[in-house]
Amino acid sequence: MLNKGFGNWIHRRRVKSAQHPALIHAGVTLSYAELAERIDKLSDALRERGISRGSRVAFLGTNHAAFLETMFAVTQLGALFVPLNVRLAPRELNFALRDSGSELLIYLTSFASEAQLAVPDSPVTETLEVAAVPGADSSYERALLGGGGQHEDVPVALEDPAIILYTSGTTGTPKGAVLTHENMTWNSYNVIVDYDVTSKSVALLIAPLFHVAAMGMGALPILLKGGTLVLQERFEPAAVLEAVERYQITQLSGVPTTFQLLAEHENWNGTDLSSLQMLTCGGSAVPLRVLEAYESRGLGFSGGYGLTETAPGTTLLQASHSRTKMGSAGLPHFFTDVRIADAQGQQLPPGEVGEILISGPNVIHEYWQRPEATQGAFHEGTWFRSGDIGYVDDEGFLYISDRLKDMIISGGENIYPAEVEQAIMGLAEIESVAVIGVPDDKWGEVPRAVVVLKSGRELGEHDIVEHLNGRLARYKIPRTTVFLAELPRTASGKIRKAELRKKYS
Repeated sequence: MLNKGFGNWIHRRRVKSAQHPALIHAGVTLSYAELAERIDKLSDALRERGISRGSRVAFLGTNHAAFLETMFAVTQLGALFVPLNVRLAPRELNFALRDSGSELLIYLTSFASEAQLAVPDSPVTETLEVAAVPGADSSYERALLGGGGQHEDVPVALEDPAIILYTSGTTGTPKGAVLTHENMTWNSYNVIVDYDVTSKSVALLIAPLFHVAAMGMGALPILLKGGTLVLQERFEPAAVLEAVERYQITQLSGVPTTFQLLAEHENWNGTDLSSLQMLTCGGSAVPLRVLEAYESRGLGFSGGYGLTETAPGTTLLQASHSRTKMGSAGLPHFFTDVRIADAQGQQLPPGEVGEILISGPNVIHEYWQRPEATQGAFHEGTWFRSGDIGYVDDEGFLYISDRLKDMIISGGENIYPAEVEQAIMGLAEIESVAVIGVPDDKWGEVPRAVVVLKSGRELGEHDIVEHLNGRLARYKIPRTTVFLAELPRTASGKIRKAELRKKYS
């Protein structure tokens, strides 16, 4: 075959796993043969609309079979897929459409108004609307059914661009990370090797596919191995627990809050969890109380660290190390290298804190039409500068200290907010927390906690200080606390610390 890219995977998988279920969504099951046929028909319909090698096609929507059909149909043609974050405002969506040069937009009907507001003054010349229920009548479905369905073997190389994913843009305008077929392929290899994904794996995807974690760590590796994906459009604890039991889910990924809410749900004790083999928690370390709740059911967590620019897997902490290496992000993935460097890019020895640099075939080569940003993102042209700071221990396990820009320097001492935040999250009353630096005449900066309490809970500043006494050095303990109803977040869910510093420092 001429097509070496991941867009051709379902066509290849059709031969080996024709009748095996590939996708389950909203009560509809698609086998690999059925999914491959729909992808070929959509590819043909897109070709008729002028989409070809190098074209850009955007998708706006939550987890849906159409997301994956579009991704494979677009990349099968050698075109670029541009998934859009549904939490973005129409103005931000319009920026992504204009910046990427997307010619066609496919969107779920629930985001019709956002799509209509985002398209004007963009390069988009045609839109297709997807019905909520897979296969139901819509302009998308009519276009797909009108396609010839003959598979075309388009020449696509591994180094060709496949996806443009926009960063959350906490400062300035978002940048489009260009992920190649090589990036996504090697990341999938990393996942398959390190997580033991098999053709019998059944993964429940509750994290949004428009984020690289669900796409790169969940969907692509499972489909490459011939497993089954169960899609849910949003996180609802009751629905997740029901799906785990109904579909005999083997793999579930989420953030600490996801797993906390599941363990606190009234159906938790009555749900059969015996099929679960792998729980993966990202975003931050698993709080001890959540870890213990799952251990009581015979379950453990793997964790890790990654970035959009690394497709996204960088390190993995196996469940067997969740206690002995608590707080660690784990070891580098099999085909990925990590090192800690000083300001000049020189490698530092174990135990010394510096910037985390990453290299490997899963790392991007460029930002979309941002040559200066691309140049500044790499050391010596090959080591990606993560902007995160951390250290490795004597065994090579990575520990994340914080974002470089978020570090607080108090009286000459470095304070890493992530460490303080993790300690504060040990309080059962806390829903979320961010620690920022505020000016201080004596010390230069001191930490301040910005806290959101769980509904109906009460907690005072004194309680937080008492909890941290003996757990953290005195200079790390927040001098003051601000209580809010919610924390400001980016469209991808990251806390806007710059906004917090502006308002509360």
